Amino acid sequence: MLFAAICVGCAVALVSLGAYLTVRGNLYQQFDDNLIERATAAARSPMVSDEFQRIPSAFLVSSDIEIGVLTATGRMIHPDNSSPPPFGDRELAVAVGSAESSLRTDQATDTRVIALRWGPGQALVLAQSLGPLKQTLGDLSLVLFFFGGAGIVVATAAGTAVARAALRPVERLTSATERVARTMDLRPIPVSGDDELARLTHSFNTMLAAVAESQERQRRLVADAGHELRTPLTSMRTNLELLLAASREGAPALPEEDRREIEADIRGQLDELTQLIGDLVELAREDEPRTEAERVDLLDVVERALDRARRRAGEIEFETSLQPWVLAGDPAALERAVLNLLDNAVKFSPEGSKVRLALRQLGDGTAVVEVADAGPGIADEDLPKVFDRFYRSSEARTLPGSGLGLAIVKQAAERHGGTVYAGRSPEGGALMTIRLPGLPG
Repeated sequence: MLFAAICVGCAVALVSLGAYLTVRGNLYQQFDDNLIERATAAARSPMVSDEFQRIPSAFLVSSDIEIGVLTATGRMIHPDNSSPPPFGDRELAVAVGSAESSLRTDQATDTRVIALRWGPGQALVLAQSLGPLKQTLGDLSLVLFFFGGAGIVVATAAGTAVARAALRPVERLTSATERVARTMDLRPIPVSGDDELARLTHSFNTMLAAVAESQERQRRLVADAGHELRTPLTSMRTNLELLLAASREGAPALPEEDRREIEADIRGQLDELTQLIGDLVELAREDEPRTEAERVDLLDVVERALDRARRRAGEIEFETSLQPWVLAGDPAALERAVLNLLDNAVKFSPEGSKVRLALRQLGDGTAVVEVADAGPGIADEDLPKVFDRFYRSSEARTLPGSGLGLAIVKQAAERHGGTVYAGRSPEGGALMTIRLPGLPG
């Protein structure tokens, strides 16, 4: 507001000064032109005679000016009813004949003095007071000062009002951000208008929504992980307590077969916990900053995942149909996703059956990785939920697993701009598909 007032004040001062100087120059020029015109007319006026000498007839109508005839000897002849005009060396030079005319301001009398040659050894001298002209300029300066000051006050008031109106949304946004920082309340901020601040508020609300969604995902992950960890930990604690109770002095010994079953159960639960923790770590990478993408040969990624799956597939065979495909991304994440699909297919396939793996181009800038098994398939009510975290169908609850494998597949696909979907294979089992953008290899 202060800066605006200073700018307006400078602008008004410059405009007022320019107007004053322009008017002042014009008034002085008109004053001189008028005085020269009157002096020329007086010099051309006819002569009249009084009882002593001949004088210009202009002497008789010289009420608002001082007029006189200056001789070369320095004698000033002027009307009896008026004061003589001031004269000096410049007027004497005109009377002597060394100059044709002169025009100057006499500081002593504050008059404008003009001298014209008026015959041999004489000069006609006229003087007019500058008082009325200076009074007019003084009035003009007061008017400019008054209206300029009023303009500055009005501009300052208007600038203050505009600044306050413009800063009010900023104050609301500032208060809202301080509230978020103080209370962690991620509710959207009310938006009014369609200006830059409104767009900034929309952007801030988008950021709040992203933070709220991230927090909600973290809460769900922690809650689901706690729920999934509770079962194996409880079972492991029970088995350990049985072993500890059997090892106490005086306690009945456990049969060797029961001990072996308990130990095998503990090892299985430890494997399950290890897998669950690894899957949780993988899912937690969803909110990490994206690493720089690199060129990925999807065919190599699928073949590496296939080699790993074959080593733990037992009697399950794999039928492959692979085409080259290239994209930008993270090869480790894609390999983990393909491996999860293959392991999932192996888990649900009966002994001696085949798992079909295909990597084929669709011709629309995308390719699909398809994994089909010969298992029981997926029920219609389970199809929309199989990629949710910790979701396990009724058939899968009796099998080992954390319920996070397909969620990791979905996360990896979406991070690479792709999609996942589940269906039924021609053999009646499950058909899992990852669709990814890229280029033919």
